[in-house]
Amino acid sequence: MKFSRLRLSGFKSFVEPTELHIEPGLTGVVGPNGCGKSNLLEALRWVMGESSYKSMRASGMDDVIFSGTSTRPARNMAEVVVTMDNTDRSGPPSTAESDAVEISRRIEREAGSAYRVNGKDVRARDVQLLFADASTGARSPSLVRQGQIGEIINAKPQSRRRILEEAAGITGLHTRRHEAELKLNAAETNLTRLEDVVGQLDSQLQSLKRQARQAVRYKQLSADIRRFEAAGLYIAWKDAVEGLNGEKAQFDEVTRLLAGFTRAVSEKTRLHDEINERLPQLRDQDAA
Repeated sequence: MKFSRLRLSGFKSFVEPTELHIEPGLTGVVGPNGCGKSNLLEALRWVMGESSYKSMRASGMDDVIFSGTSTRPARNMAEVVVTMDNTDRSGPPSTAESDAVEISRRIEREAGSAYRVNGKDVRARDVQLLFADASTGARSPSLVRQGQIGEIINAKPQSRRRILEEAAGITGLHTRRHEAELKLNAAETNLTRLEDVVGQLDSQLQSLKRQARQAVRYKQLSADIRRFEAAGLYIAWKDAVEGLNGEKAQFDEVTRLLAGFTRAVSEKTRLHDEINERLPQLRDQDAA
């Protein structure tokens, strides 16, 4: 996978859209001081995911946007697009199906950067990993800035090791290992939280079981109470019916006796009236 084209717009001194074709055999870019040669290298490093504004010779990342001159107004946006030839399929596995890979980075003032790979929005980390898998990157030793040769000569063993790792193409593995460790730690944290949640749910389950047993017991007691109350009401009703039947029998007996007394009184009254009717006649007979 090789660089084939670099397109800049509003990046540092490149206020107008500028396109550089990187043809086979290109060995260098020459020009007078201040024409933007270093800016081309910085544009490459920037689009490859450089996150340090100091390494871009700036006091802030927004400083890579054209700041204007006495004759040209400042821009509010800068964009760098690099196109890579992948016809030999030597790129990372994520680019295996593409003949060309286009990576762009766009920045707006006070709004941050946005990355795209073949037109799809991606994270800065995705771009950095893509180049790391291709054994290059924003801080690859193949991109030598001003003064870097002296820094390499005087570098500490750790820095030299990083340079060798980048040259060997294993920097991406370290990054992926770090991400895997972060994911593993996050998974362990989630597992611990899950165990806590399971413990809480188990406590709630035990409480719910106790409540369920109490509810069943309450239901049974309520059913027993209703059954006993119904039995008590039935007994009371039965006693009342039996008492009523007894009272009715007594009432019927009294009514029968009263009817007999009434007939006897009527009979005696009739006899009395009959005697009273015959009494004058009997007296007249006695007198004669």
